[in-house]
Amino acid sequence: MIAASLRKIRSLVEGVAVVANVSGAFVLLALVAVMNVDVIARGVFNAPFRGVVEVVIFSLVLIVFLQLPDVVRTGRLTRSDGFPSLMRARAPQFGEALERAIHAISCIFMGMIVWTVWPEFVEAFESCHFFSQPEFGPAPTGAIWTDFMAALARCDYFGTPGILTVPWWPARLAIAFGCAWAAILFFFKAALGDPEPRTVDQGEV
Repeated sequence: MIAASLRKIRSLVEGVAVVANVSGAFVLLALVAVMNVDVIARGVFNAPFRGVVEVVIFSLVLIVFLQLPDVVRTGRLTRSDGFPSLMRARAPQFGEALERAIHAISCIFMGMIVWTVWPEFVEAFESCHFFSQPEFGPAPTGAIWTDFMAALARCDYFGTPGILTVPWWPARLAIAFGCAWAAILFFFKAALGDPEPRTVDQGEV
């Protein structure tokens, strides 16, 4: 009964991981579009896109951590798996126990990353004063869009002033989300086993 409930929850968690992966793919598509615009503008009009380096760096953070949960879900996270796969083939019970132990340790490490990054996200988000009186600058006017843009200008930012700056908190939120969801998926892999364990190809043994 408990295992069946966990499997239902697991399917929902995996669905969110797929949606996050698709979101990361859209960010990647937007990044490709920006790079092409920069190439055309630089080569044809001699007017390169200002801030392309900042866009690339910021986008890569979003892409990596939005797609991380689905990488964990599909078992494609980079690792040295020769020994665990070999044990699965020669001693299935020990191999299964070893895989679950690895997943449990991975869950702990992902949780430690979330524990470290979450306060940084909160600090970066609170620096904007979206819902509180700012310590400096104009007071809220009551106009939602005007107050929102003023709050964005107060945020801790990433980038180069005068070229391109963006708030830090979306990137830190993506890191916290990606690692947290990966930790949850590792938990289910440790508790229920890996539904699609890796197999050893003949060339890998």
